[in-house]
Amino acid sequence: MSHPVLAGIDGSERSLAAAEWAAREALLRGVALRLVRALPPFPGGAVPAPAMQTLHHLGEHMLRRAIADLGARYPDLRVRGEQAAGAPAMALPAAARDAGLLVVGARGSGGFDGLAVGSVALRVAAEAACPVVLVPDRPVEGIGDGTRVAGDGAEVVAGFDAHRPVGEVMDFAFSAAEARGARLHVVQAWALPAEAVSPQKLFVTEEDRATWEDQEVLQLSDALRTRMDKYPEVTTRTDVVLLHPAQALVNASRGADLLVVGRRTDPRAPEGRLGPVTHAVLHHTRCPVAVVGHVG
Repeated sequence: MSHPVLAGIDGSERSLAAAEWAAREALLRGVALRLVRALPPFPGGAVPAPAMQTLHHLGEHMLRRAIADLGARYPDLRVRGEQAAGAPAMALPAAARDAGLLVVGARGSGGFDGLAVGSVALRVAAEAACPVVLVPDRPVEGIGDGTRVAGDGAEVVAGFDAHRPVGEVMDFAFSAAEARGARLHVVQAWALPAEAVSPQKLFVTEEDRATWEDQEVLQLSDALRTRMDKYPEVTTRTDVVLLHPAQALVNASRGADLLVVGRRTDPRAPEGRLGPVTHAVLHHTRCPVAVVGHVG
């Protein structure tokens, strides 16, 4: 992997925590880290030249301080900073066109207490061309925050649907688990067939339920076989769960270092917003979440 890891920062503690997560990821990948600070439009129109100069100087100071702090903690890290004109929701995806990964805090300096994921993070996750990792405001201590040593009980969880597979999700998840020396836990949620819950069906037998579940297990196993052969060092376990996909993934991600989900956008929503499962997962999961797949 030669494409850099890019992290958006705005000076908030949340964004600096995301930048530190990005620094560790860049070291795992053996690539450089780019820190990007967006210069949002000035309220009311054009920015007076003195104000723009002040904003630019403040941004440069913020970047220099962040680079110095990360360099002191991670001496082998190659890191540089830059400023990009435009609102963060637009500037960060544009800056990440040649990046291998974009990392942002689930919330930035705006928003309000109790808000799990901000509007900028949601839009960036939906629109960036590369995978996006959202780092939560308060990850569980020692899990997903980088204090746990790679391989020391580390686990990557991936949500997968063998009926509508997103191959990039598995590629990303297996690669992330291999780099961390982590276990990989693949979760597929399923539902009873429509005929099983029709008004004409009074009950579902245990035999029928077991048959349908066996079919799900077999389909998932077949879908993963190629990648399990490609990554023989990754210890992989699979679960098929009779739950709503969002609930299944939130449950499985408790204690995980990273959750990987597919980027499916909702065509009914403006601006290509994320689909309901990914949206719900981002609001209820406390570990970093990677959103992976084609935009659209």
